[in-house]
Order: sequence, then C-alpha cells, then structure tokens
Amino acid sequence: MSRMKNIGILTAGGDCGGLNAVVMGAASMAVKSGLGAYVIHHGYAGLYNLVDADHLVRLDKKRLEGVTSFLAGSEAGHSRVKIAKIQDDAKYERILEGLKKYNIDALVISGGDDTGSVMVDLAEHGVPCVHAPKTMDLDLQTYSVGGDSAANKIAKYVRDIQTTGKTHNRVMIVEVFGRYTGHTAFRGGIGADADCILIPEIPVDFDIMYKHLKEVYFRRITGSDVHAGTYTIVVAEGLTDLAGENLTDDSSGSDAFGHRRLSGAGKYVRLRIEERMKKDPEIREFLSRNGMYVPGQFEIPEIREVVPGHLVRSGGTTAYDVSFGKQIGAASVILLKNGLSGVTVNNVDGSDISYIPTKKAIERRYVDLDMVSFYEQLGICFGRVPEGYKPVFRELADGKVLRYF
Repeated sequence: MSRMKNIGILTAGGDCGGLNAVVMGAASMAVKSGLGAYVIHHGYAGLYNLVDADHLVRLDKKRLEGVTSFLAGSEAGHSRVKIAKIQDDAKYERILEGLKKYNIDALVISGGDDTGSVMVDLAEHGVPCVHAPKTMDLDLQTYSVGGDSAANKIAKYVRDIQTTGKTHNRVMIVEVFGRYTGHTAFRGGIGADADCILIPEIPVDFDIMYKHLKEVYFRRITGSDVHAGTYTIVVAEGLTDLAGENLTDDSSGSDAFGHRRLSGAGKYVRLRIEERMKKDPEIREFLSRNGMYVPGQFEIPEIREVVPGHLVRSGGTTAYDVSFGKQIGAASVILLKNGLSGVTVNNVDGSDISYIPTKKAIERRYVDLDMVSFYEQLGICFGRVPEGYKPVFRELADGKVLRYF
C-alpha cells in the first residue's frame, strides 16, 4: 500500500458500550499521525452507498470534541448488512469507487463475528482494513469492547429486580442477550449474586434446577422473621434443554446473516417452573405454613420473567470499555500505518500491540465449563448436577502476569 493519507472509521452490527471510544481512539491517533479520519455512516450500508454520498464528516480535533466516549452506541451509526449477499454483481467495484472518491486508503472496522466476516471479505477484495473487536456477547477469541458494559448492566438489573422479588416472594427470571454463548449472562449473574444461571453451553435439566430453587427459596423464607425471600434466575437467550430443543420463539424471523432472532427463553423457563409447582404438594404445604396460601388466588409463588432487551446495550459505558475501546481504535490505525490488514487487534500492553488474523478471531468462543464448575462450588445452580472442580496449580514463568489495565 502506498503512503496512507486518509482512513475511514466504520462500526457495524449491534450497538453497545465502548464504540464511541473506538471512534475516538482511531480518529485521535489518525489526527496525531497527520492522517485524515472520516466517519462512514450507517455501517456497511453506508460503505456500499459511499459512492453516492454528497459529503463525509471529517473527525478533526474540533469535531472530536462532540464525541463522548463514555456514552454507549456509536457516533458512526450501524446497520446489519452482509456485503456478499447484496444483489449487485459490481458491489465490490462500487465500494472501491466510493473509497477512491473520498481518497480513503484504509478502514478501521469495529464489530463482532458477522462484521468481522464481512471485513475478511473486503480485505480479500482489495480493501485494506483492521478489525477492532466489538460484541457484548463476548464470543470472539479476543476480548471485545462492550462486554464489560453489558455484564455490568445485567448485574445491575438483576440486583434491582431482587427488591420487588423479595417484597412479593417472587421467583424472578431475567432473560438477556448472548445468542449461542452465555458469557454476559454468566458474568452478569455472578455479579448480581443470582441463584441460578442458565446458559446455552449447558442443556437445562429442569428437575435439577427445580430442586435447587425449592431448597433455596424455602430456606430463605423460613429463615426470615417476616417470611420474605426471592430466587433469581438469569437466562441467556440461546438456551436448550436436555432433548436439544431450542427454548425460543421462532416467530421473529432471521437477520441478514441468517441468524434467528432469539427470544422467549425466559418465558419458557417460567412455564416449566409453574408446571412443576402446580403438581408439587410440598409447595401448597409450604405456603400454608408461612401464611401465604389463598385458595384460587395464591396457590403457588408468583414467577415473573423480565427482558431488559436493548437497555443492556444503552446508556453508559464502563471505564474498562472506554479504556479498551480507545486502545484498540488507536492500535488499529498504527497497524494500518505499518501495512497490516485483515487482522484483529487483541490488546495493547505497553509497547506491545498484539493481533491475530480476523478469520481466527471470529471463531466462536464458549463459556469455560471449568469456570462453571468453580462457581458451582459456591452454590450457584447452572441447571445440571454440579461437577467437581479440579484445580491445576502453576507458577507464572518469569513473573509475567496478565494485565487488564
């Protein structure tokens, strides 16, 4: 690539915390390096239509003052578009023509696995680009900006819901994003002291889960001098049961990448619990002993599911995601300046900028089941018979430790 003069900054896929920090980091490093930095609006839809755009916003020092890195969402705007599926035989030539029109030499692209797969496609068609990893699902091989913000939001909502749960002696179910991995449900649930965390990596045994629910719920209410207690469950949307059935509502259709829009897992879990409670004579006996049973009105504990949905994506960004977002945005520009393309930034650790091929980075990463076993020892239910935790001890060579900041 000849000497680079201008870069385009593009964000795509789902919005989340930290994206504006990526935009800020990339643009600030470009300005510092004497490069022009331009926002390509509306993700890949904007890139495809760039040739017809009448202007682009240049992120100079003055314009950067209007970007707030600690707000979630993206100043650049988003869309879910798979370039390869566009019904236009000249689509790649059209994109290259648009980049040439605005003298954009390379792209910083922030997104998750779908966005990364399109970036790989673009790189193979002659567009120099570097991937800044972003997904609140945390299912990339690298850490991805937005994950910490999402886990903290989930933890807050689950903690908050416990007050209404305890007031009414309810079982509270919170259904959260995650697609086919349970990273944010896992971390958010742990951060909120959830009693049960159900994730796609572990098919749910409802008999095991129900037994745990009864034990904890009965113990709490019996041990309270006002007979008050709650039980909280965090459910990741891509849940399955022992039969391998997806516990979702299939009526929502699919997106541009062919992914089913997942929803309904929380409702399904509620119905399965209600079904068991109505058939369980111990429930009626327990409610009667504690002065709660009312024939025809209060015969089983209330069970409510809550879906915070896009609230998890919205609002503010954690300090970690702001820091990481700025780092990977800026590092993307440095990699492009040094002739690298088709790669994903992994981390910035002092003078060490690590990266991996984007084809590798977008391979799906699942929750480590050894960590599940670890937390099972602390009493959290994951919808299965707890498995023994088997620690392996090792001393880090040369005192090298993992740094998060």
